[in-house]
Amino acid sequence: MYHRVLAILFFILSSTVVFAGELDGRQLQAIWGLPFLCVLLSVAIGPLINQHFWEKHYGKILLFWTFIFIIPFFYFYGMDVASYEVVHALLVEYLPFILLLLALYTVSGGILVWGTLHGTPKNNLIILAIGTFLASIMGTTGAAMLLIRPLIRANEGRKYRVHSIVFLIFLVANIGGGLTPIGDPPLFLGFLQGVDFFWTLKHMGLPVLLNSVILLAVFFILDSILYKKEDPSIKQFPEEKEKIRLYGKWNLILLVLIVGAVILSGVWKPEGFINIHGTHIGYQDVARDVILIVVTLISLLITSSQVRSGNEFNWEPMKEVGKLFLAIFITIIPVLTILKVGLEGAFAPLVSFVTDANGQPINTLYFWVTGALSSFLDNAPTYLVFFNLASGDASYLMHQIPNTLLAISMGSVFMGAVTYIGNAPNFMVKSISEQRKVKMPSFFGYMLWSIGILVPVFILDTIIFLL
Repeated sequence: MYHRVLAILFFILSSTVVFAGELDGRQLQAIWGLPFLCVLLSVAIGPLINQHFWEKHYGKILLFWTFIFIIPFFYFYGMDVASYEVVHALLVEYLPFILLLLALYTVSGGILVWGTLHGTPKNNLIILAIGTFLASIMGTTGAAMLLIRPLIRANEGRKYRVHSIVFLIFLVANIGGGLTPIGDPPLFLGFLQGVDFFWTLKHMGLPVLLNSVILLAVFFILDSILYKKEDPSIKQFPEEKEKIRLYGKWNLILLVLIVGAVILSGVWKPEGFINIHGTHIGYQDVARDVILIVVTLISLLITSSQVRSGNEFNWEPMKEVGKLFLAIFITIIPVLTILKVGLEGAFAPLVSFVTDANGQPINTLYFWVTGALSSFLDNAPTYLVFFNLASGDASYLMHQIPNTLLAISMGSVFMGAVTYIGNAPNFMVKSISEQRKVKMPSFFGYMLWSIGILVPVFILDTIIFLL
């Protein structure tokens, strides 16, 4: 259904060839953010009210809120301006975002880690530590998709296993990706804006290391306590252990191609672009997206059905994320547009809150406000908004106010772990886990975990790195 709606939407939007300009955030009222808020509330409350109804109809509900925004948006701002904004959001933000997730999901789903792996605290710690390390190399999505299934299999017989998946979201799907622009989408956006590749490693290295060590230690203590409460039969190792093996190794080469395609789009700057309804698509971006599509198709062709069956691979998590973020990227348009105009927009109190009397950024507040919004607005566009709010000049941010750039980077990467929708892999991990019969916490239940465990760590980050 969604692909038909998307096709109809593109047809309607492309029916006019006159481009009248961009949306002016100074003219938008805060009420335009209401459909976006309803999308978030639906995701948070829908499953609590009626889980079965939500699972069956969530796509229709998200589509409803999307059109609640689109219809008045086109009516009040006209076909030219409104269609430009929606086309821009779909082509520049949603499409590259979903293609990267699709490629990483497909390729990582073609890599099978198989063998006898008992879910002891030590083994679980090793899995999470490896995933945290891999997140900055192959991206948070790739690392999370690679290790979520082995982690679930290792703890299949355990009564207490939800905490392992929660910590995987904390570490592998978020914090571990903070070392390189490849690791997490917000940092990649900064790379495209001119932030040096190694600036991220140099300045984010210690915060990522500190947070990872603390969280891994907390996990090991918690898992050890819960493991002692398990049925004694769970703790008995099988007499014959099957050696750990890696299948689908060709997909590792495809992962390298994905990383290469992302880097290529950041360093190759050919002249010219493709103009689609006023939206300029660079040739480097087209090349990246084509490579991602080709890599996805190759992975599907070369990976045996046995490997994907071993991973219990299916498309439902990808469909769920695709529908959710389609609604988010469209309904978030006015929210980001208002934020971009700073003190001249309806969210001026928020903007002035992070700036002192001399107009200088307050780094601690940049960290917490960027992080708080990243938890609910998706961390990639939020990073870009505060990057531009701080100055938008990568050289100035890196060399004159590096702590402000660090605050924005830490806030968007670290606090993307606070909710299921703060970073796309979070929701994918939740969806896969529920398919494997793991009863995951509700939206607010997960937030109790994240706030209780992560907030003290973030307070420590503030004291050590930003004061």
